[in-house]
Amino acid sequence: MIVADTSVWIDLFRGIDSPQHRALRKLIEEEEDVSITEIIIAEILQGIRQDSDFQKVKEYLLEFPVQKPEGTSTYVRAAQVYRECRKKGKTPRKTVDCIIAAICIENDLALLHNDRDFDAIEAYAGLKVLRT
Repeated sequence: MIVADTSVWIDLFRGIDSPQHRALRKLIEEEEDVSITEIIIAEILQGIRQDSDFQKVKEYLLEFPVQKPEGTSTYVRAAQVYRECRKKGKTPRKTVDCIIAAICIENDLALLHNDRDFDAIEAYAGLKVLRT
């Protein structure tokens, strides 16, 4: 199972040509196991300006399996992810990314992303990443 990060969905919806966008499109077309998290849904939807677009994108995203935090342990793990990266001199810019990584780590999921913070999380906190 692959979790596609907000950065990749944005490339897809905006038509920005990136290796990650092409990989996501291929995964969807081939009906591979692509999933999303609740927090990624929130990040994507908050950036949509038109109500009609909001509704279409929301319905589309909710067709994918939604990976959820296990509970408090997810947030503790997110803090540990942040701390491990900071110890190595690569402090993640957003707590949200640490939460997404924690959900992936605890569920043994690979992340498809286009965000440099996840490179550090992969290197120092054990995140699996789908390479394009």
